[in-house]
Amino acid sequence: MKPLKLKLLPLVASIALCFAAPSRAATFDLETADVPEIQAAVDAGALTYEKLVKLYLARIAAYDHQGPGLNAVITINPKAIETARALDAEFKAKGRRSPLMGIPILAKDNYDTADMPTSGGDFLLANSVPYADAPTIKQLRDAGAIILAKVNMDEFAHGGVGFSSRGGQTHNPHDPRRIPNGSSAGTGAGLAAWYAPLGLGSDTGGSIRGPSSANGIVGIKPTNGLVTRTGIMPCVLTFDTGGPMARTVYDAALELGFLTGVDPRDPLTRNSAGLFYKDYTQYLKKDALKGVRLGVIRDFKGSDAEVDRVFEASLEELKQQGAILIDPVNLPAAAMQSRTTVMEPIRAEVKDNYRDYLATLRPGFPRSIAEIADLGIKLTQPGNGFLPHPSVFKRFKTLSEATPTTSLTYTSAKLHGMAAVQGAVLGLIDDKQLDALVYPTRPTRPAMIDPNTPNIVDRPQVPSLSSIANVTQFPDVIVPAGVTSDHMPVTISFFGPAYSEPKLIGYAYAYEQATHHRVSPATTPALPGERFEY
Repeated sequence: MKPLKLKLLPLVASIALCFAAPSRAATFDLETADVPEIQAAVDAGALTYEKLVKLYLARIAAYDHQGPGLNAVITINPKAIETARALDAEFKAKGRRSPLMGIPILAKDNYDTADMPTSGGDFLLANSVPYADAPTIKQLRDAGAIILAKVNMDEFAHGGVGFSSRGGQTHNPHDPRRIPNGSSAGTGAGLAAWYAPLGLGSDTGGSIRGPSSANGIVGIKPTNGLVTRTGIMPCVLTFDTGGPMARTVYDAALELGFLTGVDPRDPLTRNSAGLFYKDYTQYLKKDALKGVRLGVIRDFKGSDAEVDRVFEASLEELKQQGAILIDPVNLPAAAMQSRTTVMEPIRAEVKDNYRDYLATLRPGFPRSIAEIADLGIKLTQPGNGFLPHPSVFKRFKTLSEATPTTSLTYTSAKLHGMAAVQGAVLGLIDDKQLDALVYPTRPTRPAMIDPNTPNIVDRPQVPSLSSIANVTQFPDVIVPAGVTSDHMPVTISFFGPAYSEPKLIGYAYAYEQATHHRVSPATTPALPGERFEY
């Protein structure tokens, strides 16, 4: 039998080791924190949801109307702190109800919220509080997320530069002289300045992807029908979809799962039955690009040498991750021309789409785009804090008198034109045996802000391939790819067939994890208390 002291030696050594090598402290940094890192700090007792909300509100106070004056926020949720405090109490008593519990979200101002106005950026609807939350807002709130603020957008999602009569011009945090692109301008600018980790956008022809690109964040334009359109103010309903915007691919994938589902009020969502997921993070793998065949789209090359340079570097990075590049592939003429041949005729439905949405509002608000146009055109000078935006109202006047949706041009575009473009894109993917297509989300840097923006009725079309995803109704996932010599972000898009979100998100995640190209704007630096050890 061994002496007792020998038996105790391993135990004594183990205890000594514990005291000699304390566990390494973790660091929380609001600038880089994703949702899991936020929740880890909460779990450790180093952070509360109330403190988190206050940190983000401090950033809005410092940078939205002061500092660079981003002008991204229209309405701050007056009960955000109270809600966070209640969620802290719930967490302490019952635990976490979902991974999104206590996470602040910026909602584009065309998402119905029953506790805040939903104006679509328009002064006529500044006091319009919907009867109920949009289903997507309800699903996020049921998960415990906090709608921190409603953010600016192009008026009624028409414009693309981030200007509205209610909110004025939103500025790009990477260069406040530049536009943040639109129409989800406030979401893009706010996320880049880290007003919140997550946001909501909507997309009709690139309105999630343009602001994601201009502000250097992650965006997902889902397959149309994956996310319900109910409770989102329409632009052109046939092409509309809501979708997540975030600072990381993981967070965007996590958010997407809380937006999906079949909605009886939106018949298009029936197509997603059996094809949607509630957890897209399961598809995030760092080696997802290995052996993947990507078709490289080079249309609009030469529009901006700096964007071209960043895109070329991103292609090399994709190859380093094992992707097989089929370079170049040419999009079919039907797809390249679809903005004119398909989107424009279908725009005739705008007046019907708005008639249906406006009918859901409380009494006292306009009931047609003709009424909106007539009232809006009268706003020639700023009044009660509202800025004139005659170009949108003149466009609405034209649309109110457009060819009806019973016309041959509309029905032909919707029944045959969209199918032709879908078939052409699928034919290209099949012919080249591709897993996805990759292209620079926007071939040029965002434009400088034009003070004459409100008066420009026929704005020159900026080169873009993003509308093809709306015409085909296919998904498009955007991820930061680098910066230009003047520090403007550039993103790449992974574009694929309907319901290929799991693959596309996986490719974007693998690329992000290998490169870490997201950069923070110099105009919105960290504030005291945003970084601490625990």
